[in-house]
Amino acid sequence: MNTTMKKFGYPDSCVKEFQHWAILLRPQQVTLGSLILICREDATAFSKISPEAFTELPDIIREMEANVTNAFAYTKINYLMLMMVDPEVHFHVIPRYDSPRTVFQQQFLDHGWPGPPDLKNSNSISPDVQQEILAHLQEIWSSK
Repeated sequence: MNTTMKKFGYPDSCVKEFQHWAILLRPQQVTLGSLILICREDATAFSKISPEAFTELPDIIREMEANVTNAFAYTKINYLMLMMVDPEVHFHVIPRYDSPRTVFQQQFLDHGWPGPPDLKNSNSISPDVQQEILAHLQEIWSSK
């Protein structure tokens, strides 16, 4: 586990683990189903991840997009590789929605639609709703 994984709540926030990557539920839900796709290696530059990690990435992305579509029917999806505060290689995966979504008795908005995601304006949710989202995504992944 690298420091960035720990900051984003690993292992408690883990949706799915792969050999070189992990998918974590993002603590701040910018939009419904916001995730972190993080390399398990200690690389701090995308060019420094192992060839094996690069090879694994396309299949993970296909799997992730299919499962998040099944879970929440997003309109588009954005991948942001920022790495300004958290050094290890990771993407903020932000599903985008052209209209509000209501799940678990909570309405979720995409405050930035149709422009860039508004990372400073997350949906405020309780720890219980956070756990429900995590459990829902884990269930979808395990049913495949």
